[in-house]
Amino acid sequence: MNIDIEFLKYPIGKFQVPNEIKAEAIQEAVETIKSFPKNLFTAVSPMTAEQLDTPYRPGGWTVRQLVHHCADSHMNAFVRFKLALTESNPTIKPYEEAEWAKLADYSLPVEPALALIVAIHLKLGILMDSMSEGDFLKTYYHPESKRSQSLGEVTLMYAWHSQHHLAHIQHLALRNYDQ
Repeated sequence: MNIDIEFLKYPIGKFQVPNEIKAEAIQEAVETIKSFPKNLFTAVSPMTAEQLDTPYRPGGWTVRQLVHHCADSHMNAFVRFKLALTESNPTIKPYEEAEWAKLADYSLPVEPALALIVAIHLKLGILMDSMSEGDFLKTYYHPESKRSQSLGEVTLMYAWHSQHHLAHIQHLALRNYDQ
């Protein structure tokens, strides 16, 4: 099977910030974020240790690393939300996600990362459900992109991020394990 490497990298396409962020899009993104832990569990729970240690694409992370990455990434998102909600356009701290993936905790079973994702998404979902339209206009400054991002944009981005990595796992399973 010959699959385009760009499709393997971005199975749902690259994230694009819409020109206008509508309340309906934010609400849909919040629901995607809230359902991510269940969807991720459904995707990885039938996998064997060998399957969890399979890269989702040539040169890519393993499924195990993806799950741990989602926990770390969404933990950072939660902290960034709280900073933006309690400070005026705070500067967030970027992190080297590829380097984090090389650390020892990424070799753990996926269950601790899944438990962290459940907890983070529960708290993030409750936080998002309590936010006003004005709260989603609050911003933080991202030094890598050298611009401020609204929490509305970030909500859409993390919904995309959830679906992006879920699609990596689901597509790998379809290609390799659903025979």
